[in-house]
Amino acid sequence: MKDFAMTISLKNDPDVIRTYKEFHTHVWHEVTTSLKAVGIHDMKIFLLGRRLFMTMTTSDDFNPAKDFPTYLTLHPKCREWEDLMDTMQEKVPEAKAHEKWALMEKIFQL
Repeated sequence: MKDFAMTISLKNDPDVIRTYKEFHTHVWHEVTTSLKAVGIHDMKIFLLGRRLFMTMTTSDDFNPAKDFPTYLTLHPKCREWEDLMDTMQEKVPEAKAHEKWALMEKIFQL
């Protein structure tokens, strides 16, 4: 198993934040099924202000650069979901040019 932590921000709008939270109380079945199909065993998203923090536990062979694009092809609802979420998200300043969600460096584990 591998662990990942990633971050992104929501747009600075209380209605956007509320809407984003509502969507995540009822994530579409096609999305969760497809995330599992590419090797994500567990995913959690936390919110502070407008900053999102996501943790994932994945299979040993999971590679975000390969498997997130694959996830988008598994069902049309996955692309629809991501396009909808994109309307509410903003890259963090620390993100690399190719990153949507910025990959965080693990610096401690108990």
